[in-house]
Amino acid sequence: MPAPSTTAKSSTTLIVPFLVACLVAAGLGVYGKLHEPTGVAVNIAGFSSPATVKVWLATLAFVLAIVQLFTALVMYGKIPTFANAKWLGPVHRWSGRLAFLASIPVALHCLYALGFGDYNTRVLLHSLLGCFFYGAFAAKMLVLAKKGVPSWALPVLGGLVFTALSGLFVTSALWFFTTFGVKL
Repeated sequence: MPAPSTTAKSSTTLIVPFLVACLVAAGLGVYGKLHEPTGVAVNIAGFSSPATVKVWLATLAFVLAIVQLFTALVMYGKIPTFANAKWLGPVHRWSGRLAFLASIPVALHCLYALGFGDYNTRVLLHSLLGCFFYGAFAAKMLVLAKKGVPSWALPVLGGLVFTALSGLFVTSALWFFTTFGVKL
């Protein structure tokens, strides 16, 4: 019997991150659907409502995700302008950390106060993207710490995280701003 190829061996390192991603996404979806929404949310002084807090934090997360995308493209040599900049790695890491932190109160509000919504297409898509985002994020974080993963895995997972967060922004904050206007 021939030995497994290096590609097959390295691809098996993705099994656990993939399973964790599925469990995280499914777990959030099941919790959001089964949990009785409370309608209670935390408001922050200076904002007119919990919804405005949520859309501004989502906007912050999206802007930081754009920084993540830009710095990743530079690090992968797609934008050679800042290729040797010493600040690139720290900016990439910290923008990702801050984007994730900004997303936590938004997700808690969505899950606890509102639950998994499916009463219209936008809300269903938003709920599915939210679950997918945290699953993809979990997989990306696990892949970062693993040795021997295929070289395509991290950019693909990063792209999935960015795409999911972009979809979340469009189906929440951008929708809110275009429907109700920009306000604090």
